[in-house]
Amino acid sequence: MSRWSYFARRLVMSIPVLILGTTITFMIIRVGPLDPAAAILGPTGNPQAYERIREQLGLTQPLWKQYYHFMLNLFTFHLGQSWVINPGTNAYTLILQYAPRTIWLGFWSVLIAIFVGVPLGFYAGLNPNTWSDYFASFGGIVWRAMPNFWLAVILLAVLSQTQDYFFGFNWQNWLVHTQVVGPPPIQNLSDPQNLLAAIKKIAPAALVLGSSSMGNEMRIGRTAVLETVNSSYVETARAKGVPPRSLVWKHIFRNALIPLVPVITGEAFILLGGSVLVETVFAINGLGYLFFQAAIQGDLPLIGSLMFIFILLVVGVNILQDFLYTIIDPRVGYEGGA
Repeated sequence: MSRWSYFARRLVMSIPVLILGTTITFMIIRVGPLDPAAAILGPTGNPQAYERIREQLGLTQPLWKQYYHFMLNLFTFHLGQSWVINPGTNAYTLILQYAPRTIWLGFWSVLIAIFVGVPLGFYAGLNPNTWSDYFASFGGIVWRAMPNFWLAVILLAVLSQTQDYFFGFNWQNWLVHTQVVGPPPIQNLSDPQNLLAAIKKIAPAALVLGSSSMGNEMRIGRTAVLETVNSSYVETARAKGVPPRSLVWKHIFRNALIPLVPVITGEAFILLGGSVLVETVFAINGLGYLFFQAAIQGDLPLIGSLMFIFILLVVGVNILQDFLYTIIDPRVGYEGGA
């Protein structure tokens, strides 16, 4: 099977996933308890206005007709307009307004997880049954065990009063003055001072969001290195006199990365689920916060648009994961349908 045939097959297989995901989304937001008409009117609305708004929004149409329009609009990328949060505003406008903050948070979350979790896991695997191995393994278990929402609240409380805990050190005034909560200033990142403020602002939330995956990568990386070190091809390379440095970089690390591919690419799932809580606690006001507000206020077009984008992202990450397997592992290729 050629490379392009493989990708065409993967794209075709993703269509049923998209249809099923958007169908479940429709069922939840249409059949569930969300009532956008009541959210628009508020507690003082009269019944006549309530029915009129429902008719204007198309909520009085048969369910099959609502489903047809819902699916047609999403798959033709007509995301519609917000009903409640910002009435009359195009969903594209709101997404483009909130997305950069989530992208900034996601970038540093993935960076922290990869450049902290993977090296520590590999170091522990290369030095088994040592104090550094015990420390890394214990740290991975602790980080993995702490829920994101709990860690976010604790870290927010500590950073807000660091001078009371760290001998007078004030985190908010360190390097550049920034508050612990609030959206990061990412409008002008070419300015070094603004870039430093944006990094410092997002660092606590990124640490919380990346902590779960960081613990996974440490533990899985350690296990993968131990299995690779004891494999027959590494023993053969060592017997042939391959230098230790080449043995580590060319044989051990490359093969130990294979089981880490789904963990690293799975960061997208953590960002989608965890960013809602983390962004709310740290008041980052990104896509997670926008989705949370749309859900509690019954903004159905916005909920559907965000869920559709999230599903597209997850499907794309899965295809990227398969592609990375073929690059890292020479045994996996496109020929023969592997």
